[in-house]
Amino acid sequence: MSESLGPLAEHRAKLGTLVGDNAERWDLTGELPIELLRTLGSAGVLCAQVPADHGGLGASSSQNGEFTAYAGSLCSSLRSIMTSQGMATWTVQRLGDRDQRRAYLEALTTGQLAAVGFSEPEAGSDLSAIGTEIRPDGDSVVLEGQKKWVTGARYADLLVIFGRHREEAAAVVVPADTPGVLIQPVEAPLGCRAAGHANIHLDAVRLPATAVLGGGGQSLSLLFTTALTYGRMSVAWGCVGILRACLAAATDHARGREQSGKPLAQHQLIARHLADLFAAEQTSTRICEHGSRCWDDGSPDLFAAAVLAKHVSAGNAARAATSAVQVLASAGAVDGHVVARAYRDAKLMEIIEGSNEICQLILAQQALAVSHGGA
Repeated sequence: MSESLGPLAEHRAKLGTLVGDNAERWDLTGELPIELLRTLGSAGVLCAQVPADHGGLGASSSQNGEFTAYAGSLCSSLRSIMTSQGMATWTVQRLGDRDQRRAYLEALTTGQLAAVGFSEPEAGSDLSAIGTEIRPDGDSVVLEGQKKWVTGARYADLLVIFGRHREEAAAVVVPADTPGVLIQPVEAPLGCRAAGHANIHLDAVRLPATAVLGGGGQSLSLLFTTALTYGRMSVAWGCVGILRACLAAATDHARGREQSGKPLAQHQLIARHLADLFAAEQTSTRICEHGSRCWDDGSPDLFAAAVLAKHVSAGNAARAATSAVQVLASAGAVDGHVVARAYRDAKLMEIIEGSNEICQLILAQQALAVSHGGA
């Protein structure tokens, strides 16, 4: 395990100790301790793929993926913060100029927290409908618009906001305490309850033009592909963690619980659930490993591999969580229990970073392209 984690190996046990048995309480209260997030952020583990020359750990996608799966097995809300922080830093790495990379990546590997704003009230899956405006005004830019369901926004020091910029688009880094920024927490979210989901209102928010990553003028498709590819891989690995948590809980219960004079695991219909859980975890792990290899190798297949990993892993996690609750029955049907959390959290994973339906459309296009090329 230590070899597969690389520079993250020493942080695995520390993460387990920090989380301990607190995930249930965090889920029930809907809040992660800010000092925990600062500690993890200062250690660089919230965005482990940031290169060492920018203050990060320099982990590969494969190494960060296994670590993300471990975090996901402990607490999906915490893993969601890792996804947000990683998306923010990856966007800065890809789009920012040298000075922006130096400033923002140093901040985000030494304890500051970030969230990324994509979706809007009228722009969910159809991000081409985005209406947030980043308007140049002399040496400044002025932001107007709204962002919806921004994970981690309640905790964030910096907000990476996507919007229209001149004739194209841009991502701009907004300090959360800038005048005109209003962050409103999402009340009682279905899943990842402690992940700090919030809606953001931007009312005449004025920033220096240097806050626009790379000066702006990028295409919407480039912006979203850049951030979402990272997000999809992170969510996919997080779902592997959900699967592992469900598999562990279901097998432990099936070994120890007896019905009709024998352990549940010896009842064939229960054994079927365990087999399905095991197959789902193994399948999702292999698909995520493939996606991370594409990332680490710089493969042109990365975009499709990330969509496939996210789609398969999220679907497997949602179905597996249902099976785990079925195996544990009343023992798992308690709010905050690991499989009850998984049941809610996994469903959310089928929606974020591209819904099941959006992923299916992308994969259908990929199938057509591959079959055409083969012909």
